[in-house]
Amino acid sequence: MNCRECGERLEVERRCRQVRLRCQGCHKEYQIHEVAADLDPETEALLERYTCIIYD
Repeated sequence: MNCRECGERLEVERRCRQVRLRCQGCHKEYQIHEVAADLDPETEALLERYTCIIYD
């Protein structure tokens, strides 16, 4: 999945009580619900590892 701002690759980043997508280029962070409609199968597979994703 690619960043909406710069087009670089987003990676799944897990922190205490949070799962975010972070751009490798511009470092913008997205909450999962912000980009849920655009998730590709590869990113969905990574997110399936987590039993619970909390929206804040």
